Amino acid sequence: MKAFVTAPFHELGFKIIKKYMDVKYENWRETGILYRDSHDYIEKINKEKADVLITEGDMIDGDVLISCDIKIIGICRGYPDNVDMDVATKKGIPVFFTPDRNADAVADLTIGLMLCQLRHMTTSDRLLRSGTFFVDTGEGLADLYRRFMGWELKGKTVGIIGLGGVGFRVAKRLKFGFDAKILIYDPYIDEKKIKEVDGKRVDLKMLLKKSDLVSLHAKVTGENVGMISEKEIKLMKPTAYFFNTARAALVDEDALFEALKEKRIGGAGLDVFGSEPVDSDNRFLVLDNVTVTPHAGGSTFDAEIRQSLMIAEDIEKYLNKKKPKFLKNPEVLKR
Repeated sequence: MKAFVTAPFHELGFKIIKKYMDVKYENWRETGILYRDSHDYIEKINKEKADVLITEGDMIDGDVLISCDIKIIGICRGYPDNVDMDVATKKGIPVFFTPDRNADAVADLTIGLMLCQLRHMTTSDRLLRSGTFFVDTGEGLADLYRRFMGWELKGKTVGIIGLGGVGFRVAKRLKFGFDAKILIYDPYIDEKKIKEVDGKRVDLKMLLKKSDLVSLHAKVTGENVGMISEKEIKLMKPTAYFFNTARAALVDEDALFEALKEKRIGGAGLDVFGSEPVDSDNRFLVLDNVTVTPHAGGSTFDAEIRQSLMIAEDIEKYLNKKKPKFLKNPEVLKR
């Protein structure tokens, strides 16, 4: 067997799969190549004579699956939505994936964005780097402390929208690390999960009205696109902060921008945007009450190690006729 690996993959994972197959490694984050065109991908797979694909963002559509002799697929992402699952399952190809591989990473970044906003880390850093701010009088020193006086997380009311893998971890960090009060809006989560973070279930309207910080962690569905619109933003306290490390499609970005520009809410920390990749043209960068990160919430060395081991260990179990943990189409095991 031979694996063509384009996902970021750690040596710990390679150590496992190299016991069973040869490996061609071309990390897309180093090559800059994502195979979105099936013709190019088919040509590359057949050239490498690969029958195992381990990828993050390459498109494995029906044409790829029909034109190539693929035996195993590993997807280093939370859901294998870049694979034609119907064709893969019909052909008996197992598709392994990595749910919550970067949930801790995104949760950490969310907390970081909250602290940046509450303590004005971004604005103070920008000002000091500008070369225009100097403190040479007592009055200037007093102005410095007035300007950057912030808030503590302890005791604040934080509204978590979506108590899935990331939302649950954010809530745990806030409750047990900062003693925050947790409000939860998630129609699909059971009460037991809410109790684990000592949270209180509320509807979305109540959450937006009562929260000092609102953190968005829902998955995008047909029902919740644009769930945070101008109407919802108007429910928030004028001192409240908004955080989105989930998906841009959940928010009316224009309405959020205007609310922040007019300072109708306190500020925001944003990692996802309607137009990506993010660079210095991002319009939110002109606002002094926003911290912007370039959709890097899940990008940690730890997440890379975790996803590599999840895929490699499951492939090893499959090859040794043991039950894998993260197989999207378990029905192929019956064949």
